[in-house]
Amino acid sequence: MSFEPYRLTALTEQPPGLRRAIHGYSTAGTWSRLARRVLEVGLEVGRSLPRDAWRRMNPGPSPLLRLEPGEDARPGARSVALYVHYAASGRISEMVRRQVAALAAEGFAVVFITMAAAVPEEDWQAMRVHAALLAQRRNFGLDFGAWRDLAPEAARRWPEAAELMLANDSVLGPIRPMRPVIEALRGGGEGLFGMTESIQGGPHLQSYLLLARGAAAVGDLHRFLAAMRISHSKWLVVQRGELRFARWMRGRGHRVAALFGYGRLAGAVLADPVERALLAASHPLLRGLEAMAPEARAALLAEQPLNPTHHLWAALVRRLGFPFLKTELVRRNPGRLPGVEEWADLVPAEAPCTPVVIRDHLRGLVS
Repeated sequence: MSFEPYRLTALTEQPPGLRRAIHGYSTAGTWSRLARRVLEVGLEVGRSLPRDAWRRMNPGPSPLLRLEPGEDARPGARSVALYVHYAASGRISEMVRRQVAALAAEGFAVVFITMAAAVPEEDWQAMRVHAALLAQRRNFGLDFGAWRDLAPEAARRWPEAAELMLANDSVLGPIRPMRPVIEALRGGGEGLFGMTESIQGGPHLQSYLLLARGAAAVGDLHRFLAAMRISHSKWLVVQRGELRFARWMRGRGHRVAALFGYGRLAGAVLADPVERALLAASHPLLRGLEAMAPEARAALLAEQPLNPTHHLWAALVRRLGFPFLKTELVRRNPGRLPGVEEWADLVPAEAPCTPVVIRDHLRGLVS
C-alpha cells in the first residue's frame, strides 16, 4: 500500500464558516441532536464545578500513588516522553508496551503514567524494561491532569531536555513503523508539532501525540501545563487543554504544525473516488457529495468540522500512511460510520502491531 510522503503543514489560519453542524459523535446534524448534546454537556459541567471548587479548597493527598525508576533510566536525556495509560482492568497490554518501546527506540526517556486503580505486578515489571520512570496516579483530570502532575518531575530529572512529547494510549497501533513519523516531526525544527489537525472548535492539534521541540517551546509547554486548571469535567479539560493549547503556543510565537493537516487530508479524500463514496455514506449532510462539481465538493469539505480520526479514518491510513487507528472508533464507532468493522483489512501484514495484538489490547480495556 503506497501513500503520500509524511510532511508537516501549518494549522488552518482561520476557523472556517461553520454553516452546518457535523459532529464526530453524531450521525445527523439535526437540531434535536445538537440540543441533546448541549444538555448533556451542561449537566456534566454543572455536576463537576462544585467538585472542582471543593478540590481547590481541599486538595487532599498527592495524586501520585506510586513512583519508581524504570530500567531504561536515560540520564542526561535530551528527549522525554510523558505517556499516559488507562485500562479499567489495570492491564498493560503488549500493544502499550510496544508503543512505549517504539518511543524509547527513537531516543525518548519515557515516563509511563498509569491511571488504573490497580495494575498487575507482572505487567508493571514488564513495563519497567522500556521506561525510564513509572508512575501510578489517581484517575482525575484525564491526560492533561497526568501530564501536568508528572511534567515537573520530568523537568527535575532531565533539565536539559530539548524535546518533550505528550502521548497516550487512546490510539491503536502503530500499524506502521514510527521512525519515519518521528523523523518527520523532528524535521519541523523548533515549535509544537502533532499528528492530526481538527477544526472542531477551531483549528487545533489532537492531543494523543504532541511534540514540543526547542528550549523555548519545551519551556512554554511546562508553563501551559502548570497554569492549566484541571477539572472533573471532561468537556472543560478538553476546552482548556486540547482546544486551547495550539492557539496558546502560536500566540507565544511558536511554529505549530500537523503531520496530517485537515486541508491536506480533505484533498486526499476528494481526489479518490473510493474515499469520496465512503465519506458521502458517513453522514446525511454529505450524501450529495458525488453529485457536486469538484469546486463545490472542496468548498463543502473545507468548512465541515469533521473529526479526522473518525469520519476520515480510512483515508488517513490508506492515502496518508497514518500509523494508528483511534481506539474509540474501533471500540464503539459512536458515529455509526460505515466500514469500521473492517479495520483489520487496513493493517499491513508487517505492521509493528498486528490485529491479534490490537484485539488483545481491546479485550484488556474492560475489567
